This record gives sequence, structure tokens and C-alpha cells, in this order.
Amino acid sequence: QVQLVESGGGLVQPGGSLRLSCAASGNRFTINRMGWYRQAPGKERELLASITMGGVTNYAGSVKGRSTISRDNAKNTAYLQINNLKPEDTAVYYCRAADIMLNVYWGQGTQVTVSS
Repeated sequence: QVQLVESGGGLVQPGGSLRLSCAASGNRFTINRMGWYRQAPGKERELLASITMGGVTNYAGSVKGRSTISRDNAKNTAYLQINNLKPEDTAVYYCRAADIMLNVYWGQGTQVTVSS
């Protein structure tokens, strides 16, 4: 089993930046890909970015071009930096991990609110 805990959310002004963190614990040594998703009220959960153990990244969604995903394998932590935040970025942001057996794990989510 793998447990994921997100942090770094909160209230941010438009145009600001934030960095979300996702710390993995448990049987974390089997984790391959880690990713970030978000879900706004009334909308489906969408993929934002993912990164493999080897550092291969993939970006999607409306934060592409102003976000950076990174990973510290020694700390078992993935990060998502988002710049130039907009009110429409307001959502609950979730971390997702997939292990080498293709089991999927989700964090509890962290709220990001972009507002002046």
C-alpha cells in the first residue's frame, strides 16, 4: 500500500504562483509514475501533469505551459509548480501514483483558491 499526502494549497491572488507537494509513504519503492490532477466544482477530474521514476514528464490540460512537475526520488515527493494563477485554476488538486503492478493510489486532495 502507498499513502499520498498533498500540501501547499491555499488562497493565492491572480497572477501568483504556488508549489504543491505530494509525499508518498508506505510501499513507496514500487511507485513508478506520479501525477497531478484537479477537480473544480461541477467538472470532471482532469490530468495536469505526470512524471516517471526516471523523470520523463507529460503535461496536459489548461495549466500546460505555465506549470512544472518535478520529483525528488530520495524524498519520495513529487511537486507541481504553477505560475500565473487564474481564478479558473480554483479547484481541489489531487496527487496520483501508480506502482509497478499498475495499482493506483490517490491523495486526499488540497484546495487551491485563486481570488483577489
